[in-house]
Amino acid sequence: MEAKQAKQTWAKACEYLTSAISTDVYNRWIGVIEAIGDDRPGQLTLTVPNGFYQDWLEEHYLPMIRKALGISRLENLTIVFTVDNSRPPAEVPAATRPAVEKDVSAKRKVLKTCNVGGALNPRHTFDNFVVGPSNSFAHAASLAVVEAPGRAYNPLFVHGGTGLGKTHLIQAMGQAVLERGKGTVCYTTCETFTNEFIQALQQHELGAFRRKYRHIDLLLIDDIHFLAGKESTQEEFFHTFNSLYENQKQIVMTSDRPVSEIANLQKRLVSRFEWGLCTEMEMADLETRVAILRRKREQLRIQLPDDALFFIAEHVRSNIRKLEGSLLRAASYASLTRKPLTIEALEYLLRDTIEQENQTALTIEGIQRVVAEYYDIRLGDMTSKQRPQNIAFPRQVAMYLCREMTDHSLPSIGNSFGRNHATVLHAHRSVGMKMKTDAGLRQTILSLQQRLGGVTAPS
Repeated sequence: MEAKQAKQTWAKACEYLTSAISTDVYNRWIGVIEAIGDDRPGQLTLTVPNGFYQDWLEEHYLPMIRKALGISRLENLTIVFTVDNSRPPAEVPAATRPAVEKDVSAKRKVLKTCNVGGALNPRHTFDNFVVGPSNSFAHAASLAVVEAPGRAYNPLFVHGGTGLGKTHLIQAMGQAVLERGKGTVCYTTCETFTNEFIQALQQHELGAFRRKYRHIDLLLIDDIHFLAGKESTQEEFFHTFNSLYENQKQIVMTSDRPVSEIANLQKRLVSRFEWGLCTEMEMADLETRVAILRRKREQLRIQLPDDALFFIAEHVRSNIRKLEGSLLRAASYASLTRKPLTIEALEYLLRDTIEQENQTALTIEGIQRVVAEYYDIRLGDMTSKQRPQNIAFPRQVAMYLCREMTDHSLPSIGNSFGRNHATVLHAHRSVGMKMKTDAGLRQTILSLQQRLGGVTAPS
């Protein structure tokens, strides 16, 4: 941003700030800031007299400055604070002087312990994460990583369906590492990583791109399955992974499916992703869903009786986002209408969500029953030890559909068939491969999906 434009932009922000804070606070903290020009479009560079002002403003006033720019419709600007050593030295305000005297070196350390990636949601902390049987293993592994980044479970691969809390968990790891001063954190999505890589190629800035992602202590990357089929990005991520791993830096990834089920992923990446620990997050059970709703009720300070929470938890089972969304809808209704929130009112208010949940609430036994009827075998054959082809293949088809149409884990599906998870994985792969060359089988799978309420044709 050019110097003239920078000064005009900052003047607009100051118009809001003068009315939002007291004159004394404004003069003490905002009045010392000067806007200067730079060569980067979309960046506003603000100078301050010394390092303490930079630290204090970034920590305490940056959100307010962003808000001031947002009111002027300039919220997309990147704000950068720099120290201008040519300016006369400014005295540190007396009210904050003890903090400086206490540990100036600690302030310098904070600058090295920062997030260089996407913003971390302040609500995504371990304190706000409700632990239950469905996520306790992933939670415990995450805590172990925070205690010893780069040494415990490296890489950590967390997979599970949409809306189960994977992003919350890995962002909590990032915030915990920052709070403990254990290094530089970078949180990003695989899509953002890919887009930044493409932009770096186009603008001949690969060096800066690699410095960003290879000189950090903790890489948190969401939705790694987005790498599927992107050969050049996979090549770049392969070298990024190696660089971090060889330097004992921690890598954490999330995916909506296990590593082995990510299509068109280089074998060397699959191998590396499995070097550490792979853990699955499943849908929360009823008790955990109620606990999540109670925690959300407490955070938002809303008034809803426990019976309303139990009703929501019993009827919204597919993911946590829908669960919390239903709670907010119920709370808004109660607040706006000022009417008691009866079960009848909840049923009407959440009717669309409940109907959608009921349509997708497929059970393993339900799938077994439909497949058994289709192939004219007994339901008991699904769990029997018999292996003749007329029973074994329908059983594989049922396992395939369970994997495709439910959120149950491989071990859970295996237990329901009296088998282990490896048998389910083999059945899923076997049926999937046959469908590629057998049009009759593809039609059979489509027919079974339609009977079970599925609308997606097999790939």
